[in-house]
Amino acid sequence: MKKNIIIVALVLIVPLVAFWFLSNSTSTSAKTDMRTKQTESIAIGKPQVLKFTSTMCLDCQTMNKLFKEVFPQYEDKIVLTEISVQDGSDFTNDQIKKYNITLVPTMIFLDSDNKQVRRVEGAIEKDVLENYLKELK
Repeated sequence: MKKNIIIVALVLIVPLVAFWFLSNSTSTSAKTDMRTKQTESIAIGKPQVLKFTSTMCLDCQTMNKLFKEVFPQYEDKIVLTEISVQDGSDFTNDQIKKYNITLVPTMIFLDSDNKQVRRVEGAIEKDVLENYLKELK
């Protein structure tokens, strides 16, 4: 009986501990990168795309692949800031409140004056993303 309880406890606890460890280790470096990119975009005055995402979202994974494919040609002109809503940092929570994020993926397109020019909720197609990036100034 005790052996069964221990086995059940391990089956339930080990994945939770692994998830907690992995989510905390990846979010720390992401937080630093996000703040750096945010500061750079404001200082330089470049247009910016805020991409709110989640690791457990299939549409977010689709959009991540699209951005990896499309965005490299715009890296010099536009700053991409990826914000994981699961992060839990003050910066992330402030951005979620500021832009009223209720759905992921959500992309906020900001012009060089940091004014929102477009908001997209959900996944979009490659050609639509390219057009939005071309229009951003």
